[in-house]
Amino acid sequence: MALVSIYTVGRLNHPYDHPASRDFYQAGDEVFRQATKSGQLVEAFSAEGVPFPEEAMKGNGFPVITLTVWKSLSSLYRFTYSGNHRQALQDRSKWMEPYQEKHLSYVVWWTKQLKDVSWQEAFKRYHYYVENGPTPYGFDFKTPFDENGVVCQMK
Repeated sequence: MALVSIYTVGRLNHPYDHPASRDFYQAGDEVFRQATKSGQLVEAFSAEGVPFPEEAMKGNGFPVITLTVWKSLSSLYRFTYSGNHRQALQDRSKWMEPYQEKHLSYVVWWTKQLKDVSWQEAFKRYHYYVENGPTPYGFDFKTPFDENGVVCQMK
């Protein structure tokens, strides 16, 4: 059974220790607790010590990146648009820098084994997605692919 990975990238409006940023991290802690309780989150990779990629450094804000692995695309999709994460998405403008140009904030891809997921792989998939649009190699929820590389519908 294949797993699904998601890499996200954004920039905070304020320094990491600013009260608004602390609010963002507090909300993130609640989101992570909900993800853990869902039973669908397989792995959350720490960004500590990871050099920020170029796309995270563009702009004036303070970079934030995440990398997680989920049991299925449908469980990731349901989690993304429900509960604490849905509220965080609605509150995004309080915390995150708006994008002056087209910016892709995430990429999703399938993987056969957890050991194949890494920050380097995430950056590679993201860059491919930016250059080529959604493909089975890297996609978004608007144009998702199933684990066989066939365009599918999210429900």
